[in-house]
Amino acid sequence: MNKIRQTILNFRDERNWKPYHNEKDLAISISLEANELLENFQWKSSEEAVRDSQQNIKEEMADILIYLVQLADKLDIDPEEEVLEKMKKNALKYPVQKG
Repeated sequence: MNKIRQTILNFRDERNWKPYHNEKDLAISISLEANELLENFQWKSSEEAVRDSQQNIKEEMADILIYLVQLADKLDIDPEEEVLEKMKKNALKYPVQKG
């Protein structure tokens, strides 16, 4: 995750985009990219969407992650730490059903 994070932030900083990336606009961009991802599945089965649009799906997923990493940086949040904490909560909320 560190290599991805550093690559994204270096790309942003080399272009001096950081001053233009405020929290609101980054959150909006995440939502817009998520909708672009969703568009690949509209009116198709999952199988059709993956077969017909796999490359675009991968690119939209990357766009979402890029904006998410930038938002986390702006808010001084460690995404890896937060995911691990959330998974602990999820494990308590949704215990494994044995039987």
